[in-house]
Amino acid sequence: MKVAVIGVGAIGGLVACKLALAGEDVTCVVRGKNLEAIRERGLKLIMEDGTEHVAKNVRATNNYEEAGPQDIVILAVKAHQVADVAGDLPALLGPKTVVVTMQNGIPYWYFSKHGGPLDGTQVVSVDPTGDAIRKIPADRVLGCVVYPAAELVAPGVILHVEGLRFPVGELDGTMSERATMVSECFTRAGFKAPVLDNIRAEIWLKLWGNLTFNPISALSHSTLEAICRYPLTRDLAANMMTEAQAIANKLGITFRVTLERRIEGAEKVGAHKTSMLQDIEAGRSVEIDALVGAVSELGRLTEIPTPHINSVFALVKLLEKVTQEHQGYVKMHFLN
Repeated sequence: MKVAVIGVGAIGGLVACKLALAGEDVTCVVRGKNLEAIRERGLKLIMEDGTEHVAKNVRATNNYEEAGPQDIVILAVKAHQVADVAGDLPALLGPKTVVVTMQNGIPYWYFSKHGGPLDGTQVVSVDPTGDAIRKIPADRVLGCVVYPAAELVAPGVILHVEGLRFPVGELDGTMSERATMVSECFTRAGFKAPVLDNIRAEIWLKLWGNLTFNPISALSHSTLEAICRYPLTRDLAANMMTEAQAIANKLGITFRVTLERRIEGAEKVGAHKTSMLQDIEAGRSVEIDALVGAVSELGRLTEIPTPHINSVFALVKLLEKVTQEHQGYVKMHFLN
């Protein structure tokens, strides 16, 4: 199977490495130091049990035309980077190529094939110009929810923290041949990739935690465990999740776990830094629009008030603005 992975960071690197180790024909579309490292040494994966694996049978390029048409394209860049690659991605598309989107938060295609009064509505927070949905159309897309936690610890080196689950699903809920093909491909690589008939419900379940714990961790420089065990931030998370649940319910989504169980699940992950906190510490742009801003936007569309979500969104947006304008980062240094 010819597979191109666009964006070989923590998650993209995990997927690319395990697919290559399973024998798939993998091309990493990447740039900068990651490109150099993969070309020279391949992709290195350090699993949670400490075992190390190196996939040297991967190609690395920053040229989409050079990579050429693929069977599967895995879009593993962050949500705010999708528009940047949308213009080049069509060079990877053949007649039957499927694009697996691995962004956290509300995806650019959310209302495509949604049905109801909001069908086809543009999610401005994640696709302000509409370029993403025009250049990576919904008919090409297979939704995917990313549950593993991983870190890019050095160029071409990924540390797997926990989890191997990547549920996939068609936007209209059908059980298609291509969804089965992707599921089987991922399964051969050691992932758990069930085909779901309601991928949006799974997106909301993952987002339910991300829209709260990611920004709270970025602002407080705390781990999941610390946020959940401190009463004030636990309450803040619960209030944000309550607002989000009301929006999801209005859009026809039912959560299969309770709010308290979702918080308990985050606490059990332990002293893990969220991806947003990692980005703030590294001076990178954050996924705040897809994780929080888009939920606020959906609140306006469904006429659901979101005061807690809006307040946290404003604070993280300002934090990102300051760090980006001054090309800086914010990292906590402990004295003991």
